[in-house]
Amino acid sequence: MCLILFAYKKHPKYKLIVAANRDEFYERPTASAYFWEDHPHILAGRDLEKMGTWMGVTSGGRFAALTNYRDPKEITAEKRSRGELVAGYLKGSLQPREYLQEAAKSRIIYPGYNLLAGNTDELYYYSNIEDKIQKVEPGIYGVSNHLLNTDWPKVKRGKEGLSTVMNGESEVNVEQLFALLQNADPAPDEALPSTGVSLEWERILSPMFIKSEGYGTRSSAVLLMTDEEIYYKERVFSKEGNVDQEYKLSF
Repeated sequence: MCLILFAYKKHPKYKLIVAANRDEFYERPTASAYFWEDHPHILAGRDLEKMGTWMGVTSGGRFAALTNYRDPKEITAEKRSRGELVAGYLKGSLQPREYLQEAAKSRIIYPGYNLLAGNTDELYYYSNIEDKIQKVEPGIYGVSNHLLNTDWPKVKRGKEGLSTVMNGESEVNVEQLFALLQNADPAPDEALPSTGVSLEWERILSPMFIKSEGYGTRSSAVLLMTDEEIYYKERVFSKEGNVDQEYKLSF
């Protein structure tokens, strides 16, 4: 994932609302969301190169999601795939804080990341860059390729949009969330972050929905969770930005 917008315990019905985009190279082999054959309680997409995932949920209500931390100077050779951190939580039984404590012990063997892990009772955030486990309190949040709630234009715009869609309603308009995630407006140059990539790439990466020659938003997902119900919908996009596949499930 490269953008996760989420509301935790801020809605009258849904304890967790997530709207997220996964950005990746188009050539990287990927499976869209499905119940994994080797772990049938896990609903998630899958990176077929390393067999991890960027976001998923289990039939028992465990949730995890991850974004990369952008640092072009970081040496990533010989480091492990970050997607196994999400998969590891979904496969396991450790409580969220315990799992992140274990993840922190091996933080240097992964490239920079932001990791969310929890359920409808408790949710935690950890980045191996700042190396601090944070309990997520009720609120509206966003994380892209820096730290939680870093005030990047796409994060600020996304949080405002999520707040507007919620707006005290008892139901959440899923189509409005997908429309929010498809916002491809770039940020003005004066608002761009400085992450070490070229100005051209800062411009390309600044929208919520990214399109370029070899890299872009591959899929969008919306997750709604109560104590009794899980709703998950994913849209997979072609290189041109058209919807290739759509998957929806409530359980």
